[in-house]
Amino acid sequence: MRWLVGWSSAVARSSVVAGRTLLPVGGQLLWGDPDPLWAVGDWRPDEIRVITADPTRPGGNGAYGAYGFNSVQRNGGPVSARLAVLGRCVASDDELRIGLYAARGGALRHLTMWAGSYTAVLQIGRRTTVVADLAGVRPVFHTPWAGGTAYATAALPLADLVEAGLDVTQLAAQLACPDSPEALGNGTPYQNVRRLPPGHALILREGVPEVTGYEPHASLAVGASRSVTDAEQAVAGVRDALVEAVRARLAQPRFVPEPGDAPAPGIGADLSGGSASATLALLAAGLPGMPGMPIGLGAQAGQRLLAVTFNDLATGGEQGRDAELERARRMAADPRLHHVVVPGGAESLPFADLLDSGPLTDEPGPALITAERHRRRLAAGGADHFIGQGARHVLDAHPARLADLLLDRHRRHLLRPAAALARAEGASARSAFVPLTLYRAARRLARTPYQQGVEDAAGRLLERRFDDVGAGGLTASLAALTWCRPGPAARWLTGEALAEVSIRLSDAAARPGSVGRPGERRARAALTRAAADLRVFEQAVEVRSQRLHAPYLDNQVVRAAQALPESMRVRPGARAAVLRAVLAGAGVRDLPPGWGATTNASGAVRVGLRAAVDDLMDLFSAPLLADAGLVDARVVRGALRAAADGEPLPLDGLGELVCTEVWLRRLLARRGSCWTGPDAPGALALAFRAISLPPPL
Repeated sequence: MRWLVGWSSAVARSSVVAGRTLLPVGGQLLWGDPDPLWAVGDWRPDEIRVITADPTRPGGNGAYGAYGFNSVQRNGGPVSARLAVLGRCVASDDELRIGLYAARGGALRHLTMWAGSYTAVLQIGRRTTVVADLAGVRPVFHTPWAGGTAYATAALPLADLVEAGLDVTQLAAQLACPDSPEALGNGTPYQNVRRLPPGHALILREGVPEVTGYEPHASLAVGASRSVTDAEQAVAGVRDALVEAVRARLAQPRFVPEPGDAPAPGIGADLSGGSASATLALLAAGLPGMPGMPIGLGAQAGQRLLAVTFNDLATGGEQGRDAELERARRMAADPRLHHVVVPGGAESLPFADLLDSGPLTDEPGPALITAERHRRRLAAGGADHFIGQGARHVLDAHPARLADLLLDRHRRHLLRPAAALARAEGASARSAFVPLTLYRAARRLARTPYQQGVEDAAGRLLERRFDDVGAGGLTASLAALTWCRPGPAARWLTGEALAEVSIRLSDAAARPGSVGRPGERRARAALTRAAADLRVFEQAVEVRSQRLHAPYLDNQVVRAAQALPESMRVRPGARAAVLRAVLAGAGVRDLPPGWGATTNASGAVRVGLRAAVDDLMDLFSAPLLADAGLVDARVVRGALRAAADGEPLPLDGLGELVCTEVWLRRLLARRGSCWTGPDAPGALALAFRAISLPPPL
């Protein structure tokens, strides 16, 4: 795992003393006292650059760029101004230096405008600024420490640093309302460790933290009424941003793993999993027509791109699997692609081998129950591997966006999604029942004030009123047409846990402030959660020497997608249409029949649950979640057995309970710390303080 960590102290001397007696394990110092910054983990040399404002007094070149000091004066002496950029960033050193000058004048947004995915840390004298991305896939955390503030791009090191206890109420909120910022706030599973909201920057002035937003929120009323020409320009903007995002990864020096390391050198991409990942594979291969990219240089000169398809043999005749494989074979017939089919057996099913030791992630996430499944696929990819996560949340319209259209008096744009839902439900396209039901739900949301909507969700938790279980698209859409709603795992939480989350919701509803439109807010919250899940995914499935790239969550792609008109977003198949236009603009037009069809992994989850039900019963024989007062073990065991027998229970909710229990057990079994030195904190305080269990002998 790779992360940044640093601190800013109110008293410079105390920070200097701490920096000499407390060090992150495996860290390399980017700049020193009094407010130091380290990069920890297996960073590649080209992923770390440090630039200073004045290039006239260089102190060296290479992996860290050019060093020097500017002529800014503070209290009669020179003040250093420097910028650290870690990750994949297409900007040159000169462009970074211009960004440093702009940010020094207050233009923090300038630091987020380059193609790629990276974290920027700016230091001007004793003022340090850490900039988070728009989606939240590169998070920033902070906590009070030593009279100042410590910050990092991972939460666990900060929890180690301050010996934080587990925040059980935060865990309850993540299970009860996982996509509701009203319940989650900016907390983490660790007490006093806070998460920086996406689109914000953390400014530390001699240890005092300040959180400020850098991204203006454009009015969606304008986006809803754009013309056809504006829509075409918006799609062209998404195309250009996505091509630049892919090119940002290809422009970096190719990394060659050491002998014996997996995976293979070069570029890889998923050719299964839907149109989003397939689009990245075709763009990264450097097919004819890509602007500015010579043919054959997509992966590397003289080397084909590794296109990986996962063939889930353990699920039997899952619907759509054979068609997906056939589409992948047709696309991989291009000579610039080398198709690799990875067979998946019973050992790669979801829930398999959960009791074995695995990596400890920052927080629980759905990837914990599917890690082995994905690790097998990624091990067959390249040292740099493209994945399509995030495309649905960036390009698609959240169902609550229908309420935004009603607020703008664009009722006619509800006809297409309503007709599509009617056909999916098996009704005639002329049936008035489905469109009328959807319209009423959207109108109810448009007329419901934010405070009332959140209070209604708090009341539903107290009264244990949850959404009806159903696989239909209409049921899911109607459930999403709310300001706030309980998650699928809420039905199995104890009354005490639900009451705690209900109090959080009531407090959030009572706070004044502008919240925007329901569709905009719900879509932003869903994107934030998807980015957090991707971060857990990266940590859980990490393959040594491999980098995963999710270009759809890059800043410039997110910004370009925000310009798509709402009326276009809500159309059925809108994401596939946008991606077709992206590929057509890059010269790729010959796509196989059925391209753009959605994939469904619920069949594999149910098969995996049925195969692992005995192990799951053992897992919940004495669960830590019950010790923390969050669930009743007997109730959860009954639900697991019923779901394995085929009862229509929400599998994603059961999966959240399982992954949280697995995460707690790995946290409890952890040995060691992220810190070393005479003042390093104790190793096991975090887990044992949380659930009041005696330490092992």
